[in-house]
Amino acid sequence: MKSLLGLTLSEIQDIVAQHGLPKFTAKQLTEWLYKKHCGNFDEMSNLSKTTRQLLSENYTTGYRNFLNVQESKDGTKKYLFPGADGFIESAYIPDKDRATLCISSQVGCKMNCLFCQTGKQGFQENLPASDILNQILNLPEVDKLTNFVFMGMGEPMNNYDNLMRTLNVMTSDWGLAMSPTRITVSTVGVIPYMKRFLEESKCNLAVSLHSPFHDERLKLMPVEKAYPIREVIHAIRQYDWSGQRRVFFEYIVFKGLNDTPDHIKELAKQLGSLRCRVNLIRFHDVPGVNLKSPTNEDMVRFRDRLNDKGIIATIRASRGQDIDAACGLLSTKNLQK
Repeated sequence: MKSLLGLTLSEIQDIVAQHGLPKFTAKQLTEWLYKKHCGNFDEMSNLSKTTRQLLSENYTTGYRNFLNVQESKDGTKKYLFPGADGFIESAYIPDKDRATLCISSQVGCKMNCLFCQTGKQGFQENLPASDILNQILNLPEVDKLTNFVFMGMGEPMNNYDNLMRTLNVMTSDWGLAMSPTRITVSTVGVIPYMKRFLEESKCNLAVSLHSPFHDERLKLMPVEKAYPIREVIHAIRQYDWSGQRRVFFEYIVFKGLNDTPDHIKELAKQLGSLRCRVNLIRFHDVPGVNLKSPTNEDMVRFRDRLNDKGIIATIRASRGQDIDAACGLLSTKNLQK
């Protein structure tokens, strides 16, 4: 049966008209689905019993309960939701006056980045908007959420239509009514869809950089062959970043590989006057990957040298290290079972 979660107000209005229901039923449905986080037609008390029965016989709400949760000593929680062809991960990350949800857009991933466990799963499916939104709306902490990052499993730009449908629901007044400046979408740099995203959305952009050198980035990220980082940065420079919208560059630091003075010099050359922030992420071991983690001193030194070059760089705190918080670890274990 068709899921209502992920549908727009106009699409729900069409369904209401199709079944000859009162026009106001559409607004009631969007309020139950998106405002009141209700996943059961029987609990939609201001709908008639006949309407509730009709809906339950022909549609599902799209809400699906999580299968598993792991909680870290730092408060991070890793949730596992069911997907059609695998398991969907999302991570709840509380921090002082904010709470961030890391959202997945796919099950598995085609990008096959060397350092990523999700890529080692291969690709299972593009998530429909219902399964992306379910990670938000069926989360026990949904009312605490302040920020959203599409940095979970998968490459969001490779699921572009469902990504944009989800963002439409998240930012529309009839939907979740969230500010686009609270939402960040990550990409490895799929230029055609990245350009469309920048034109068709007001949400923030994060780009997985990890090395400014072509040959080195190619070894880490096969996508470099199709979309070199120089071309990605050039495309980003074509947009106006003077407002509230922001662009970030994600940079996983591998000890002795991408943290040298040459890397600092090249990053300063490529990012130059671009109004951006570089988020430095300390690499943590992934099974079967022969890359080394930097020390805290290495991270601070690299950050400070970037700052000296005029690049705003910050060290992202590692969270959930005592659980399977890294993308793909929890779902991989469940797939293996």
